[in-house]
Amino acid sequence: MSMTAQQALDSLDPKAWASTPVVDKLAVIEQIQMNLFTYAKQLGEVDAKMKNDLVGENVVSIAECMATTVMPMASTLKGIEHLYESLVHGKMPEALSVNKVNADTYVLEVFPAYKKDKLVAQKQRGFLHVTGEPKQTSPMDKPAGVIAIYGAGNYSSSIEMVMALFLENKVTVHKPHALNESTDAVWEKIFAPLIARKAVAFCKADQGREMSDLEGLHSIYFTGSTGVAHAIQSQAKAPLVSECGGNNPCIIVPGKWSDKDIERQATQLASVGKLNGGAVCGRPQTIVTSANWPQREQFLDALRKAISTQTFACSTHYPNVDDTKVEFIKNQPTAEILKPESGRLKASEFVFIPNIAEDDYAVNNEAFCQVYSEIPLNVSTDTIAFLDKATDFCNNKLLGSLGCMILIDNTTMKAHQSSLNKAIANLNYGGIAVNDVPPNIWLNAYLTWSGCGETKEDFVSGVGNFGNAFNFENVKKSVILNDFNATSFELTNRRATERLLENVSYFSIDQSWGRFAKLVGQMMVDGFKKKDF
Repeated sequence: MSMTAQQALDSLDPKAWASTPVVDKLAVIEQIQMNLFTYAKQLGEVDAKMKNDLVGENVVSIAECMATTVMPMASTLKGIEHLYESLVHGKMPEALSVNKVNADTYVLEVFPAYKKDKLVAQKQRGFLHVTGEPKQTSPMDKPAGVIAIYGAGNYSSSIEMVMALFLENKVTVHKPHALNESTDAVWEKIFAPLIARKAVAFCKADQGREMSDLEGLHSIYFTGSTGVAHAIQSQAKAPLVSECGGNNPCIIVPGKWSDKDIERQATQLASVGKLNGGAVCGRPQTIVTSANWPQREQFLDALRKAISTQTFACSTHYPNVDDTKVEFIKNQPTAEILKPESGRLKASEFVFIPNIAEDDYAVNNEAFCQVYSEIPLNVSTDTIAFLDKATDFCNNKLLGSLGCMILIDNTTMKAHQSSLNKAIANLNYGGIAVNDVPPNIWLNAYLTWSGCGETKEDFVSGVGNFGNAFNFENVKKSVILNDFNATSFELTNRRATERLLENVSYFSIDQSWGRFAKLVGQMMVDGFKKKDF
């Protein structure tokens, strides 16, 4: 990682990688997976040290950091492995179903397609919305080239590297974010087989400007802030594919929820809001309700309780977000400062802002930290009317087009499936999670992740997209559908959560029956555990 951007570029051999036989590439994938298993704990240790140093307290666990570094890469590699296993037999993997919804759009079901995925997914399903007749291109048929990658700051798991290598047939230059130089040193060990093949090169973190000036790049992949993305685009000589965040909604469709439904969904929403201290591009930020939903106040009270006492505290580590919180509090008079675990941990307070208006500061700005706002739309509880109003608000008021979460009970969903489908089609978001959380779209190798319908001149959430393991082209958005009673993630027991994250991290690399049994067995035992904080 001591190389300059130019030295890294000069060390690569794009033609040699592009002409490497598919069997050899599959063997390399398996080598990388073994290395990832070997260094998984070290990745977690190094990432945790960086975050704890920023907080000034030992509050972020190694297991949590294993999940945020290991799991995304392992899941992406597993999907790519399935692709190359099909290519070895001379064919591309097929979608589970193809549905033409109008003259220009097809909906393809792509997940779960494999046995272990089906066991883990349960009722979760994944779809790609593509423009025009579905078309797949084998990565082996794509020409040689170089893709330069700017690593993200909030996560040290640059899955774009393996997407460039194995989905686009391109070699890569990788520049880490300054926060993640130490973890990139571990990634160099993991990617040693690709470095030896002159397919991957790492450059120093201070080479951002130099990398955008490189001649001969096929494209640049960037994950980070909108402002930096525009600056790179204005200088770069190659096209930019970007993912930049935004103000993501959680649309709560009015329905008759039981007390347990309200408690469960509030706990799930509180949990996803705390992940990584709130520094998650796809986390929901603005909760969209109907002002006339009879259970609105009950749900908001349950959410306050879930944030404050039912889920454990998580510290915010990302630089400068303290200033962001101050701005939200200053500009929103209804802001409440909640203190999980009575404020025991540093930087763990959660800002909750109920009853905002359509043109408020909280609508037009991204928090990227532990901030939730709630807007009660002046609309009836009629499902069709509410979804139309919520879609219009999200598309035309909220900042960005990255991720959208929809909570809808099974009875309402069954009665209004066509209205839900219409909303999914019309919502201008690159990732839509129904009864699930948008970050699960990013973690799914068969789906894509970025903004939707934005242009390179004025994008907020990004242009182009990353993924998918089936190599479908012209993807407009990705969608996850799940059961209302499914529980994605709950931070209700710290030790149980750490065991789950460590076991899931190792299982995502090695999907053996033994690993699966250990994962499920521990989940069953921990399912009976109460709060430990």
